[in-house]
Amino acid sequence: MDFSTLEAWGYLAVAFFSFGGSFVIIAAAGVFSYLGHMNLPLALAIGALANFLGDNFLFYLARYQRKEVMPYFRKHRRKLALAHLIMRRYGVWAIFVQKFIYGVKTLIPLVMGMGKYPFGKFIFYNLFASILFVCVIGLSAYYASETIIALYEFVKAKPWIAPLFLMTVVVGIWQWLKRYEKIRN
Repeated sequence: MDFSTLEAWGYLAVAFFSFGGSFVIIAAAGVFSYLGHMNLPLALAIGALANFLGDNFLFYLARYQRKEVMPYFRKHRRKLALAHLIMRRYGVWAIFVQKFIYGVKTLIPLVMGMGKYPFGKFIFYNLFASILFVCVIGLSAYYASETIIALYEFVKAKPWIAPLFLMTVVVGIWQWLKRYEKIRN
């Protein structure tokens, strides 16, 4: 493989960022596959494997390196508690659901690792959850590529729209979280 091409670096990017559970890189792989710059099955397989390994790594760290990991999460006790509630409420489904929730996707494997959840059971369900996550995001982006490309061209022609849209999304999420927190208290 020639490492001077977009394709080679694209597969490496998919592997690296999927290890951390990135939505964007999987979607980008779908679009690049549509454009003929990547092989879709290969990109999805690399993404699923890296995502699977990333969550297993987090579970392992929480289970066997607990003392070393916990100082990094002292400021995130509320998020850990939320992840614990999600895990208790949804059980095995939490492994599947967490893949799609930004901000919780790294915490569920950590909480499960800190608890008494069996490692073998986590590995089994995480394999299927990783495949489902990558296929849903990657194939959705692949089949919506024309729309995504048209949207990109529109924003490219009017660059002021992107920051405006981003600020609207951030303010909307902030308002929603504020309202949700009031309801919870």
